[in-house]
Amino acid sequence: MTKSPHSIDVYRRPRLNNPCLIAAWPGIANVALGAVRYLRTSLEARGFAELDPNPFFDIEGASIEENVILGPRFPESKFYYWKDKRREKDLIILEGEEQPSYHGYQMATAVLDFAQRFGVTRVYTLAAALVQQFTEQPRVWGAASEERVLEELRGHGLVLKGDFFVAGMNGLLLAVAKERHMEGICLLGETPRFPAEIGNPFTSLAILESLAKVIQIDFDLDDLRDAAGNAHNEIDKLLSQSRSDFLDQFTVSLWDRTEDENS
Repeated sequence: MTKSPHSIDVYRRPRLNNPCLIAAWPGIANVALGAVRYLRTSLEARGFAELDPNPFFDIEGASIEENVILGPRFPESKFYYWKDKRREKDLIILEGEEQPSYHGYQMATAVLDFAQRFGVTRVYTLAAALVQQFTEQPRVWGAASEERVLEELRGHGLVLKGDFFVAGMNGLLLAVAKERHMEGICLLGETPRFPAEIGNPFTSLAILESLAKVIQIDFDLDDLRDAAGNAHNEIDKLLSQSRSDFLDQFTVSLWDRTEDENS
């Protein structure tokens, strides 16, 4: 294993053809990181480097498993690569396990320095766009570093919403990329506030379907579609239970009413 500039441990050195970078960190409902993890697994991308966490994270306590105290563990930020068999456009995928505690700009700089060593000129991040209502077919918003790239997104049917803010590294990485005159694209899936135990495979699926069109790469989404179907069933159960709880709490049967209420 060798150490690259900016504290990135490189344990494999692939030769990549015209790669783009796709990166995600945790955010609302974890849709961005969930989508990138699914993409990496579906493509069977191979790990090849890892960002040293020490400049960007601190640890605030100890984890305990079965009463045994574990050693300190820093969040991981791993790079993976996938080679296009057609030799047209390879991918570098970055999964950030947590948002950095501090020095976000420096982390973005380290990531882009490393990506540019492989010839990356376009950067994608994924994110969630918070909306009020749940839908099984969420729309995907698009944002880009320049008008020419926006036209490309418009041609793929992405929603161009105008003015908004992308928080955290999923936004900051693109701002730093623009500063370097690199092309940047953010795909944001419409996401309601969702039960944490279910997650939001609907939005992750919508984002990946749009990403597949933009980068023109096919990959299997069947497992994610199955997860969306299972989540739909769980949501139906929660809604039914909520209605039942509401009726139990706010309605009184006729025989339980007082005489004044019945008059």
